[in-house]
Parts: sequence; structure tokens; C-alpha cells
Amino acid sequence: MGSSDRVQTKLAAARTRLILEKPFLGALVLRLPLVEADPQWCPSVATDARALYYNPEYVGSLPLEQLQFALAHEALHCALSHFARREHRVKHRWDLACDLAINPLLVKEGLSPAPGALIVPDFEGMSAEEIYPLIKDDQEEGHEPFDRHLYEGGGQGEQEGPAPEPQEAPRPDEQQGREGRRPAGQPPPLSPQEREQLAERWRRYLAGAAQQALQAGKLAGALARMVDRLLAPQVPWRSLLARYLVARARDDYTYTRPSRREGQAILPALRGHEMDLVVALDTSGSVTDEEIRAFASELDAIKGQVRARLTLLACDWDLAPEGPWRYEPWEPLTLPRSLRGGGGTRFRPVFDWVEREGLRPDVLVYFTDAQGEFPPHEPPYPVIWLVKGGAQVPWGIRVQLN
Repeated sequence: MGSSDRVQTKLAAARTRLILEKPFLGALVLRLPLVEADPQWCPSVATDARALYYNPEYVGSLPLEQLQFALAHEALHCALSHFARREHRVKHRWDLACDLAINPLLVKEGLSPAPGALIVPDFEGMSAEEIYPLIKDDQEEGHEPFDRHLYEGGGQGEQEGPAPEPQEAPRPDEQQGREGRRPAGQPPPLSPQEREQLAERWRRYLAGAAQQALQAGKLAGALARMVDRLLAPQVPWRSLLARYLVARARDDYTYTRPSRREGQAILPALRGHEMDLVVALDTSGSVTDEEIRAFASELDAIKGQVRARLTLLACDWDLAPEGPWRYEPWEPLTLPRSLRGGGGTRFRPVFDWVEREGLRPDVLVYFTDAQGEFPPHEPPYPVIWLVKGGAQVPWGIRVQLN
């Protein structure tokens, strides 16, 4: 058997094992045609969301377990639409963030990391968008993904800065000039139209693979939570929160019977109600000051819309001693100068405080990463958790913050 045949057999064995042992990942890998690539531009493996490119020598050097990891890694880049989500972000740092989001998922699934796979335990359960601003300069310098991301052309160092703006398709002579600058055989970058079409196609592949794995009882844990987040309706959290609070605002007509001096007719009268809103901020360090300020700005706009009286609490392991801070409906929500805590995370102090004060808010909104100690019982009022990251909540309404 020649070396090429041995590589083909090894790739087939790795895919087959994934299908049998990890049907979700295996189904995604099957969606990528395998294309042998020139080692000059593909030293390991690569993808452009259209195919999976591989260096035969690299494939031949990997144990089967690490080859499974490499194939699943490329498939997840596509299934998570990393090729369509970069937006304004710098390419190299975005590529690192994408790898740091994927690799812990695969390790938790029991796969053996390929050589050079970047893994930072602190980033486990986070999306690439959440990881990107947390990457320090010293983490970025000298680190490269073990694979190549070809959505915008080359692998490393190309297309630094914001993603290119959508533009008209180039003329044939322009396209030929662009292709002339690429190594022979390297695929062209995705056009804006291809990005959009591939993102929708991979969303369908993701849903189908998840359904097959669920039926086989082999989709759970971090991968299941990731799929739930990606396939959930893509409605901005601001819209969901505003919609809920407006629905809770009880401006309505009442048909109470008037006094006898006003006659027997029952006429509608407008009854206004100011909402009592309690807002809790997780200050344990997982939520950044910038995110808290953005949240407060959105909440201030919603507060005026529904005429809400707002009580603000800050909590990490315990309530911030400077609080609570109270705002009338007409007062702007201005955050205290310092809200940063430093301990672990407990949610119970907020709910204990509400109970001690004898309050029954129309709604309590908790801004958090949902990684902490929850109260054992659900309170007798609505709770909305605005969650950064993939953690789940035991009760209440969970709104994804990405």
C-alpha cells in the first residue's frame, strides 16, 4: 500500500471512529470534503468552510486519536460560523479566540489534542466573542493556531485589521491578479455572498447533527449547551428584556364601578402603574466594567419607557456595603464609581435582602455569568438572568447576553 493510500485509510478510520463514538462531531466532519493540499501553504490542516484541506505528511505523523481531534476542530470552525463572525476584529487575535473556544470543548468530549492546540482552562465555556477581548498581548505574541483558517485568504498574518467590507465581485482580470498572489492550489477567500450562504448551510448541518446525536443519546454537556445557544432565536438581549418589561408594565384600563353619585354607567379609566424593578450586578470579576456600563445604559432607556422605580444591588460573595442605590423613574441611572468585587460568586445575598426588606418587585434582573451558588428555592416574583457565557440557571428566565 502506497503512502497516499495509507493516508486515505487513516482519514477514513478517523472519520468512522468519530461517527461511531461522537456522532455529533462525526456528522459535521462528513460535511467537509477532504482535499489533499500543498505543504507550502498547508503545513497541517485547514478549512475555508467549503472543504477540509490536509497535508499528507502531517496526517501520517498523527496518532489516530489526535487526527480525530484535528478533523473535529476544523468541522467546529465551520459549524460555529467562525468564518462569518469576525466583523471588526483583528484576524490573528480572532483566529486565536476561535481556537481557544473550540479546543476545550473537544477535550471535554474525550479527544486528544493535536500538537500545538491552544488550551486555556479559564476560557472554558466561553464563545470566541467573549474570549477575544480577554486575550492579552503576551498571549497573542508567539502563538499561532495549529491549523489554517482560509476564509479570507492565507492562514497567518494576512488580512489583519477589520474584515473587508462587502463589495461587488471583481472583474475576471482583477480576480486573476488576486489569484496570482496566492500559492498554487490555495482556495480563494470567501465572497460576502458565500459567507452568508455558507453560514446558513452550516446552521442546517449543525441542527441536523444535533438531532441525530440526541436520538442516539450522545449529545450532552458543554456541546449540548453550545448547540442550544447557537440554534436559539437570534434576538438581541436588549429586545427580549425590553419586550418582557413592557409586557409587565401594567398601564391598562380598569372597569371598576364608580360611586353612586357618578351614575350607573361603567366607563373605562386609565390606571397607571410604576414598576418596582430590582437589578443585581455580579461584580465577582467575570463581568467587565465596560459590559456593566453598556448594560446600565440600555436598562436606563428601558426604565424610562416603562416608568420603573429601580433598586440597584452589587454582589460577589456578599452584597456591596455601599448599596443599595435607588432611582426614581425620572432619575437617570448613574452607576457608582466603584462596583468591583473580588471574591467568589453567590446569588443568595440578593434574594435574602429582597426578602428582609419585604419587597415584591415586579421583576428582578440579574446580570451575571451564572457561575456561582444559587438559592435553593425560586422566589415568588419573576427573575430574569442576563447571562454572559454558557452556564445554565436552575429557575427563572434565562436571556443570553452575547
